[in-house]
Order: sequence, then C-alpha cells, then structure tokens
Amino acid sequence: MQPTARCLAPGFLKRSLDEFKRLSLFALKFEGLKTPTKPLPLITFDSPDSLSRCKPITALNNHLRKAPPPLYSPAHAVFRGTISTQLPRDAPHIQRTGYAAWRTLDRGSTIFGKTLWDLDLYTYLALHFNSDGRKYFINLQTESIVPTDIHQHRLYSKTPGEWETVLIKLSEFVRTNHGQVVEPQREMLTSRVRTVGIGLIDRMQGPYHLKVAEVWATNATRDDNILDRVLSKGAVSGLPMKPSRQGRFGELKREREKDKDGEGVS
Repeated sequence: MQPTARCLAPGFLKRSLDEFKRLSLFALKFEGLKTPTKPLPLITFDSPDSLSRCKPITALNNHLRKAPPPLYSPAHAVFRGTISTQLPRDAPHIQRTGYAAWRTLDRGSTIFGKTLWDLDLYTYLALHFNSDGRKYFINLQTESIVPTDIHQHRLYSKTPGEWETVLIKLSEFVRTNHGQVVEPQREMLTSRVRTVGIGLIDRMQGPYHLKVAEVWATNATRDDNILDRVLSKGAVSGLPMKPSRQGRFGELKREREKDKDGEGVS
C-alpha cells in the first residue's frame, strides 16, 4: 500500500502529529475521568488567518479590526451584509433566499480519522459578541447519521450594539433539518462536533451586522480564563446558579467594576 500525495502533505502530517499529542496527553492525564475546568476554544478571531478557517453559506463580507484605545473592542470578525427576499433573475436555480450564514470549515483528516471536537464533558457553549438585535441562530453540525441535520439555538442579545457574553447549555440545542425542527429530537452527538457557525434566517429585508470575537466550550469554572477575561466587558447571561461558580464570577465582576469607578475619581 502506498500513501497518496494528499496523505503525505504537510497539513495531514501536522494534523496527525497534533492529534497524537492531544490523545497522548488526554490518556496520560486521565482527562476522560474528570470534568474539564479549562475552556476549549472553537474559533477565535484574533488574526486574519482565522477567517480562512470559516466558510460563508451566502455572501459574507467580514473582516477583523481593533478599535483604538481606550474603547473596548476585541479582535473580531464582522458578519454583515444586506438581506433581500428578491430572487435573482440571472440564477433561476435559486428558489429561496433571504438568509445568510457562516460556519467553520471541516478540520480535515488525520491518520486517526476525521478531526472533530469532543464536547461531551462540557456543559456550555459560550460566545463573546456584539449584535444588532436581529434573529441570529447558533448552528452546530455533528458527525450524525443524517449529514444535513443541524442543532440550533437562538442567539439572544441583552444589549444590542454593545459587547456581551452568553453561555448556552449544549443540551438545549434543537435538532433541525433545512431550517425545520424535526422529530424525534435525538440527543446531540456532542462527542463528534464537526462545525460551529451562525445564521440569520428571519427573512427580513435590510442590513445586518454581527461582531463575533470568540466561541468556546466551557463548564464555567474559575479556571476558565476566557470567561474571566470578558466578565467586565459587558453583560453576561447564562451563568450557572451554583454558588461556588456564580459567586466567584460575581465577586470578580464587582471587584473590576469597583476598580473602574476608582480610576474615574480624581
């Protein structure tokens, strides 16, 4: 048996080596026997290269930028455009329009098989974003029996036009197919997540504008350095109500707000 040129490509070899390291550490640290306390980043828009790991489902014009100090604006991607419900005359094969979306690309294959995210030991999917208040949905695609199935959850914004963070329980995502809820509602295969993305499907004409800084899986523990970093950067919704966790993050947020107030007093 001879390996093909594709299998000998640097990307394949590097992914295989990275996956071997990850699996080795996973086994050596017995990570499968305990709940992870650190976050698992899925996509972070902190460099132009991060956009190359995403795929537009329709016309997607996004870019990364940093706001000048002292304004808070993390490195982020901008998902923007204009929704139109008019069918294009020069494309008769298009029967439905009025939506836009993006998702991460498939992460490629390794000698161990497809590279997938294992979120089985995580409770929440977290996003740091700035929304215009339109009806966006978070989409998770898994390695399921029905390849067109997508698990969705509405991305609610408490403070449109401002940066905020939301934690959504993975168990609350709903199974859909071509935008319609399907039955039976099988549990999402969180151990084999292929892609994550966001879509706008309200079919309302007009401009849309959504900024996304990062998406990660978390158990909302005190070791979540991403959540710790964004606590004082706007509203945070979906935090667990357990005193050991909610109290810890509440204390941190109050301390930072107090420090901010102190800096403003001269």
